[in-house]
Order: sequence, then structure tokens, then C-alpha cells
Amino acid sequence: MDIGGIARPGEIDAIFFDFDGVLAESNEVKIEAFRRLYEPYGQDVVTEVIERHVQQEGVSRVVKLESFHRDLLGIELDEGGLADLAQTFSDLVEDAVVACHAVPGAIAALDVWAAHCPLFVVSGTPQDELRRIIGRRGMEGYFQTVYGSPRKKPDIVGEKLGDLGVDAARALFVGDSLTDYDCARDVGTHFLGRVPSWRTSRFPDGTVVVEDMWPLAQAGGGEGAGG
Repeated sequence: MDIGGIARPGEIDAIFFDFDGVLAESNEVKIEAFRRLYEPYGQDVVTEVIERHVQQEGVSRVVKLESFHRDLLGIELDEGGLADLAQTFSDLVEDAVVACHAVPGAIAALDVWAAHCPLFVVSGTPQDELRRIIGRRGMEGYFQTVYGSPRKKPDIVGEKLGDLGVDAARALFVGDSLTDYDCARDVGTHFLGRVPSWRTSRFPDGTVVVEDMWPLAQAGGGEGAGG
């Protein structure tokens, strides 16, 4: 697929990347963590939790954990209980996310586009944890800044575009969730959706999607394809 129309050097002045499922193949790590957290409450609860999590990919885990407990278990978590649960989730995922594979073509895309414009990560993962993960993966040099929750993605992207003096129409958001798509739509940036071959696209018809990051790398002047 030719994505040069939305991702050509000289036409894009900033790129914002989601992390899980866009730069790292870490979505299954998060699914497994939710499964383990909710297994004590039975398979029906686990099934509903995972379904809701997938529908809300890109949303802060703290928001999801609070709603899962309230809606599915009838438990209102206080601030301390929610913080403890979120820390348990973090303990389950951090090392696994550090160790997981990069999305094919992701490093090549970062290599070529970092020479053209500033790059950012904007993720629903807690910011401190996300920065540790990116540092441990040796990726921090690619990004001007790495942003995580609790701030909302549209607020982050809109503020950063203002700081840079970049028009939203000259920026690109690369994501794999409807949360990412909605952010791009709300702020006014271009959007590139990552939909791996095994997943059905949830994006509206007409959305430009790719199976991996090789087309983005090639649009930036990179060479090669495949894993």
C-alpha cells in the first residue's frame, strides 16, 4: 500500500506513535496480565474483561481497572486499592514488554524518520513505566519526548503541536486503536492505523492501514521489507 500521500518527508513535521502494538508486539502481554488479575473471579469475568480491554486499547489501565471492578465485580476501589492493583499489573507486564519483539519495520521506521522530523510516543501506559521500558529497550534516543498516562492523548498531542508551532495537518499519529484514531481526528492530524494480519480492522472505512511498520519506513526513504 502506498502511504506516501500522508507520510512523505517534507510534508510531515512531527510523528506521534502509540507504543503497544505499534512499536512493540506487547498487546498480548497486556491481555495476559488482565487474564491473570481476574482469573480468581471466574472465566465469565475474564472473558468480559478481555473483551472490554481490547475495545478500549489505548485507554489508561487505571481507568479500566476501576471500571472493571465496579461494573463486573460491584467493587468500588478506593485510591489506595486502585494504586495497589495498578502496581500489581505493572509488575506483571514490565519485564515482558521490555523483552517482547519490536513490530516488524518499527526500528527501521524510527531510524529514517528521526532524520526528518521530531518523533514522540503518546501511550496509555503510565508515563514513568513507559519511559523505563523505552530506556531498557534502548529506544529513548529516537524520541524528543515520551508521554504516558494519566494525561489524555488529544491534550498531549495538541499541546505539543502548539509548542512546536506545527500545524496539525502536517503531523501524523500512528496507532492501533480507536482511541488513537479518535485522538488524530479530534486534533486534526493524519492517521496511520496498524492492523496485523490476524486482526480485523476496527477503523472506519477509508482509514489508511498497514500490517507492520515497513511501509512507513519505506515512505521515509528506508529500504527492505519483511521481519
